[in-house]
Amino acid sequence: MAWDDKETKVWMDGEFVEWKDANISVLSHVVHYGTSVFEGIRAYENENGVAVFRLKEHVQRLFDSAKIYKIDIPFTQEEIEEAILETLRVNDLGACYIRPIVFRGYGELGVNPLGCPVNVVIAAWEWGSYLGEEGMANGVDIGVSSWRKPAPDTFPALAKCGANYMNSQLAKLEAIDNGFDEAIMLDYEGHVSEGSGENIFLVENGKLFTPSMSSSNLKGITRDSIMTVARDLGYEVVEEIISRERLYAADEVFFTGTAAEVTPIRSIDHRTIGIGRRGPISEKLQSTFFDIVEAKVEDKYGWLSYI
Repeated sequence: MAWDDKETKVWMDGEFVEWKDANISVLSHVVHYGTSVFEGIRAYENENGVAVFRLKEHVQRLFDSAKIYKIDIPFTQEEIEEAILETLRVNDLGACYIRPIVFRGYGELGVNPLGCPVNVVIAAWEWGSYLGEEGMANGVDIGVSSWRKPAPDTFPALAKCGANYMNSQLAKLEAIDNGFDEAIMLDYEGHVSEGSGENIFLVENGKLFTPSMSSSNLKGITRDSIMTVARDLGYEVVEEIISRERLYAADEVFFTGTAAEVTPIRSIDHRTIGIGRRGPISEKLQSTFFDIVEAKVEDKYGWLSYI
C-alpha cells in the first residue's frame, strides 16, 4: 500500500491529524533550503509486544542535530519520546519504521532561517528490509562512488540534516545507474567513510574495523549497537582511517543502519568479497542483533522501549 493512501494519523506539533491532511506550505523554509533534521527509528514486534529500538538515543541525536543547526525544538526530549510511542499506539502499528522530523516552516524566504517557525512531525509506516530480504541473507553488490563526503568545515556530518542528504542522493543515483544496489562513499581525503545511508564495517583476520568519526561519517546508533554486541561476543573492534583498497581484500564487509539493519556485502566494484556471500562473523552479528530485538534473548542493554 502506498504511504499516501494509508488511513493513518501523523503527529504534527502536538496533535494527530489524518495522513492526507499532514501538509505544509510550499513556501516553507525547508522546501527551499533543506532546513530539517530527522531520525530513522525502527520498532520491532516480538512475543512481549511492540518495542522501539534505542528510542532515547535516537531522540538525543535528533536534538543534537538541531543544536548544531541552531534549531530550537519546541518540545522536550521526553515529550518527543512519548509522542513517538503514542504515534504507534494510535495507529495500532506493529513492526514499523518511524520518522520524526524537525524543520523550519513558513515564515520568511531567504537564507536566514530565524524568521521561520520550527515544526515537528512524527510519522510511521510498515517498511521491510531496506536493501531487500535476499540481500540480508546473501549480500548486496556495491560500487565506490565518485562523489565524496563533505569536508568537516563544509557540512557537519554528525548532524542528520535533510540538506546533507543531497550528497547521499548523488551517490545513490550513481550506484543505481551503474547497476549496483548501493554506494560506498569516500571522505574528503579519499578514505572510506560510509554508504549513502549506512555505516560500514570490515572483517580482517577475525577483527572488525570501521571508519573513525574523523571520516565525515554519521555517528550511527546501529553502528554503536553492533560494536557493543561484537565486543561482548569477544571480537576486537577497531575504529581507524581505512583506505579504499582494504575493502577489496577484506574477509567480510557489511553495512549497518536503522533501515539496513545488518546487511552483508558480497561484491564491491565487481570484486568478490571473501566467500561471495554473507560471512560467518556478519551472520553471527546479524543473528545476535535480531535475537535482541525479537526478544529471543534478554535485552541486557536496555535497548527496547515497549509501547
